[in-house]
Order: sequence, then C-alpha cells, then structure tokens
Amino acid sequence: MKGFVLGGVSSGVGKTVATLATIRALDEAGYAVQPAKAGPDFIDPSHHEAVAGRPSRSLDLWLQGRDGVARNYARGEGDICVVEGVMGLYDGDGSSTAMIAEALDLPVILVVDAKAGMESVAATAYGFREYAAAIGREIDVAGIIAQRAHGGRHQQGIRDALPDELDYFGRIPPSSDLEIPDRHLGLEMGAEVALPHDALSEAAEQLDAGRLVDVAREPPQVDAAREPPQADTASLAGGEPTPAGESTGATVAVASDAAFCFRYPATIERLRERATVRTFSPVAGDPVPDCDGVYLPGGYPELNAEQLAGASTLSELGERASDGLPVFGECGGLMAMSQSLTTIEGDSYEMAGILPADVAMCDRYQALDHVDLEATTGTLTANAGESLRGHEFHYSKASVDSDARFAFETRRGDGIDGDHDGLLEYESLGTYAHVHAASGAFDRFVDRL
Repeated sequence: MKGFVLGGVSSGVGKTVATLATIRALDEAGYAVQPAKAGPDFIDPSHHEAVAGRPSRSLDLWLQGRDGVARNYARGEGDICVVEGVMGLYDGDGSSTAMIAEALDLPVILVVDAKAGMESVAATAYGFREYAAAIGREIDVAGIIAQRAHGGRHQQGIRDALPDELDYFGRIPPSSDLEIPDRHLGLEMGAEVALPHDALSEAAEQLDAGRLVDVAREPPQVDAAREPPQADTASLAGGEPTPAGESTGATVAVASDAAFCFRYPATIERLRERATVRTFSPVAGDPVPDCDGVYLPGGYPELNAEQLAGASTLSELGERASDGLPVFGECGGLMAMSQSLTTIEGDSYEMAGILPADVAMCDRYQALDHVDLEATTGTLTANAGESLRGHEFHYSKASVDSDARFAFETRRGDGIDGDHDGLLEYESLGTYAHVHAASGAFDRFVDRL
C-alpha cells in the first residue's frame, strides 16, 4: 500500500485538519484511505476513523521497533495510507515524524501555516527539506499543503515562490468551521465532535488528489501475517523474542465507552488472535461479562466519574478482583481501579477499590513522555527482569498507601511516584503507562489467564 506522511513545521499548525481534508479529498476521488498516526496518540486517530471509516494505525518506533512499525503499516487496508505526523517534523527523540518517514521510506508533505506569509512559506518549507541533508538523514520533503491560505493572489504567491524541488498540493482555507475543540489531553474525540461535512468537503476541493496519489510510495515489503509482535521490540528491551502464541481459549472482557476509549487497534487485534474478546460499558452499568480477565484501557473516567460511581459495574469489578479475577488497567483504567477519584472541581467519587490509591485530577499535565519500565517482580504483563516500553500522558496524580506494592521501576518516565509504576493488588495490575501489543505485554496478559 502506497502512502505519504503529513508533517508539520510545529505543533498546532493544523496537521489534523489537513489530514482529515486529505482523507476526504482522496475518498471523494475514489480511493480507499487507510489513516495512520505517528506517535503514541489515541485522540487524533479517532478523528481519522470518523472520516475514513476504518481504524487509524499507530506508528511509533519507541513502542514497536522498526520492524514493528513496518508490520503495523502493512496490516492496514486500503489503496493509500495517509500518516499524520506528531509535533514538528523533526521533534521527538524516541520516534519523531521524520524518523517514521525514514523508517518507511515515505515522502513527507509539509503542512505550513500560511496565514501571514507567502514567499516566507516557501523559504520555511525549503529549509525543512535541506535540513535533512545537513544532518545526514534521508527525509524526502516533497512539497507543501498551505494551511490557512486564501485563494487568488495569496495562493499564487506561495506557488510561485516554491523552488522546483517542492510541489504544491493545495491549501486549507481559513475557516472557523475547521477548528476542533480541545481540552486536557488534546482535542475532543472524533465520536464527540465532527467537522461539518460541507466545510471539510470544501477544504478537500482545494487539494490536488491526483498529485497526492502520484507522490505516494510503497514502503519496503514485510510479512504482516501473525508474526510474534514481541519480537519487534525484544532487541530494544534486551530480551529474547517469545514464540508466537496460539489461541488460549481464554476470554478477555474489554471496557469500551466514553470513559475507556484509548486503545490501539493492534492491541484489540492481538487479543482477538489469542482469546475471545467481549466488550462492556462501565459507564452504562453493564455487568462484567463472564471472563478470565479484564482489560480497562485509558480514556476519560474523570469526565464520567459520576456515572461510573452511580453504576454497579465498578463495585462488581472490585468484588471479582478480590476473588482473584485478573484486572489490567492503563492510566484511566488505573484511575477506575483506585479507591476514589477527585475531579478538578473537587468532587470525589468512589471507584472500584481494587488498588490502594486515591486519584485526583490536576490543572496541568503530570507526565508526558515515552517510558521504559523494568519489572521487579512477575506481573500480568511482564516477567521479573523484563523491560517494557510505553508512553504516559495524564493530568491526574495517585496518592498510594504506605504499604503499596509496585511491579516496575521507571528507567525513563515518571510512573506513579517518580520511581515506580504498576500498582499490584490481588491478581491485578494498574499502570500509568500505555503499552502497545508489539511489546508482548498483552501476550503475557493472556498467557497468565
């Protein structure tokens, strides 16, 4: 599947809107689009899926390794892949947009804010192209999409200023209808707020779908079928690849609603390869399905705390965990597994009571980074001495009991208390870190059930 990367000159330049308009332009030209996102993100991919009609693939070298990124890309479906970058093109030491483009040998189309420039837009793009050669990187900046550019003289001035090495793929017109509301953790989710159909289509009309398709390239071929995902990052973690596991016959219950919506497509795919997956909604008060283990993804329990506390699901989950049912929660999942959750407004709500911690929301983020964890004991997602790579991004902090037990030491990242992550209680585990299926963590989880 051919593809290209939409990279930005900086964060906040409008990459997501440009990506959605690009997806719409290709779709209206008759192409089936596979969206993807560079970096550890759950929110932007939700907008991709709302427009493209298929889940967005997450591509991150820190989480997946080079082979894992290639394999995850290859498992996508469609005629052409549109990869939205993260931050500015060259920003990020663990897995920048440029690193993803280089690993997949895909061209970069640079999203440049043109609202107050013409020739300077071309100069900026040319600088980003030449910088790659200056630092010895094989990054092919093929051209630009001019964000917030008017038509007529403004657009023509940008086109005329571009050197021959850079192509012009179109513009995103300035429009208040093309603004996605944001909140803590980033934009609102795609299922909650959608860009107006007409405004998105009007923006798509300003993009040259034919040129976009022509510049796309096919990455090096890999075997995407049922390869052991943990082999992708074993060399990064210093361990040996674990043989691919077949179906275990276990059943995993996965929370899925507005409070638990941060999960990678590859994670659910891997769980379905190894076990039967049943979804349920704690916000709606669904009973916990008959299962051998529970996975609580991250999300927004703080925005749904009253509903969670008023339903019976979390109390049932707490009872079943105390009876030995393994529960694995990531970030928002950890928050729901705690004793209480206090919102930014100061309201406190009772949670599942599985973990010896009380969680409170803060007015600024408490952690944002790729993480590297070393297991100090055997747990649901790792054997003692093994390492896991993941990422953390949260606005809450957890106050843990003095006798709390941790599963991991943090070699990179903040974790729960600055030095540790992974609260342990009963047969359950709660972490602030999100991990990818390529880490092997979910294979460990299923094998423990």
